[in-house]
Amino acid sequence: MSLWQKHAIFEKNSIILIIGVLVMISIGGLVEILPLFYLKSTIEKVEGLRPYTPLELAGRNIYVREGCYTCHSQMIRSLRDEVERYGHYSLAAESMYDHPFQWGSKRNGPDLARVGAKYSDEWHRQHLADPRSLVPGSIMPSYPWLAKTELDVSHLGEDMNVLALEGTPYTADMITKAAADAKAQASDEDPGDLAARYPKVIARNFDGRPGAVTEADALIAYLQMLGTLVDFKIYDDKANLR
Repeated sequence: MSLWQKHAIFEKNSIILIIGVLVMISIGGLVEILPLFYLKSTIEKVEGLRPYTPLELAGRNIYVREGCYTCHSQMIRSLRDEVERYGHYSLAAESMYDHPFQWGSKRNGPDLARVGAKYSDEWHRQHLADPRSLVPGSIMPSYPWLAKTELDVSHLGEDMNVLALEGTPYTADMITKAAADAKAQASDEDPGDLAARYPKVIARNFDGRPGAVTEADALIAYLQMLGTLVDFKIYDDKANLR
């Protein structure tokens, strides 16, 4: 029997063709999936990453609540134009503590994966209150109430406890001190041992209102942290050595 005659069996019988397709898909799927069962993690560990501080976590929750992710992505692809505009391409480990991740699929505004320390707190305060005062063509809504709304820190410990159950390495001490740590980070006073629990933490009065911890404090703290934990120069140096 020639090769053509053997192949004709599949061409002339749809049932056999479907069975053949399913067999090949199954084999391909098993080849890709089975090795994952022998790996503890598919994410390469990256030095410098840590869980969000309670204040940053609150800011991230506000970011999600206000729908910021629908217009801003947090994933820089390894394309030359994206890297030149936004910075080093995103690493998988950067999203390992995100539930859910904020990669996004649409950009009405710029990517925010590296926005931390790019602008001053004052810039962020003004941008949230009146985006068009800084970016005339912006279609971003205004969020003036964030600076007037006191942040509810009472539930932060519960939020962190849920994330701990999902694998985020929050300790019992971190969860117990959640409310106090959030207030300490949003103050210009000495934050105590906050940095011992959260390395590279930025602690200051973000919203410009001394004595009050507002939702603007939390959101700006979150934005100012994005992209600042990893030393990407290490990865650039490795790439240059290849």
